[in-house]
Amino acid sequence: MKKLNVLVRNLLPLVLVASFAGCASTPTHESTGQYVDNTVITTKVKAAFASDDFLKSFQISVTSYKDTVQLSGFVNSQAAKDKAGELARGVEGVKTVKNNLIVK
Repeated sequence: MKKLNVLVRNLLPLVLVASFAGCASTPTHESTGQYVDNTVITTKVKAAFASDDFLKSFQISVTSYKDTVQLSGFVNSQAAKDKAGELARGVEGVKTVKNNLIVK
């Protein structure tokens, strides 16, 4: 019984440290909180495009990673590309926008 108590007392802190380390961010992975925040950013950018009469007809893909929004897809004019970039930059939480939209 004493060995079990010693094992639990020493093992439990290691398990807790390992579980918290699993939720931390690294240069190549987001933390759980960052992932949730970026999901919200992506949703807000898509909502902004859907509510804009000029952009809602285009198929624009939006992804977010570490507060950077990447736009991809095809639009009919440079004005549409510029407007999409402006709307994305206007969303709260967006630090940078990579506008990879292609004008057809």
